Amino acid sequence: AVGLNVVFTIGEFIAGTLIGSIALVADAGHNLSDVLALILAWIASVLATRAPSVRYTYGLKSSSILAAIANAALLWVAVGGILFETIRRFSDPAPVAGGLVMAVAAGGILVNGISALLFAKGSKSDLNLRAAFLHLMADAAVSAAVVIAGLLIVWTGKTWIDPTTSLLVTAVIAISSWGLTKDALHMGMLGVP
Repeated sequence: AVGLNVVFTIGEFIAGTLIGSIALVADAGHNLSDVLALILAWIASVLATRAPSVRYTYGLKSSSILAAIANAALLWVAVGGILFETIRRFSDPAPVAGGLVMAVAAGGILVNGISALLFAKGSKSDLNLRAAFLHLMADAAVSAAVVIAGLLIVWTGKTWIDPTTSLLVTAVIAISSWGLTKDALHMGMLGVP
């Protein structure tokens, strides 16, 4: 999942920059946060298997909670970055190649869908895996929205569709990360399961 997302994120950022699509660049920024989240989830799952020691009498099982909190924080940073660039794009609209936007975003649906499936089974019992799964499912949904935006740009030629889609992407990310943030902080504070 990390490898697939790294390759796709680089490609999506380059494509978005070359064709002037803030929606693709925003999606690439969110995918970058996903790559970091996947790496954190991976490290936490390895640390959680460590046996208890004199220094850590319960082992490092709480690593997965810390990773979930870090993943939630990364999502909120991505939201801020996307919002900043989107607002700038509303004041300075640029032409966008809708067909290329659709093609690149369709690749995002495929990459994120496959990656999410890798985490689906464990996401019901592990908050860390659930965080990674939600990240990837949100990305697939965001990519689907960007495909629709590309189609609308092709049909209408309206440049405001690209930053408007970016605002919708931001809203989806914020909504999907709110539950994760609440759950992670609740567990981090040793709340009742």
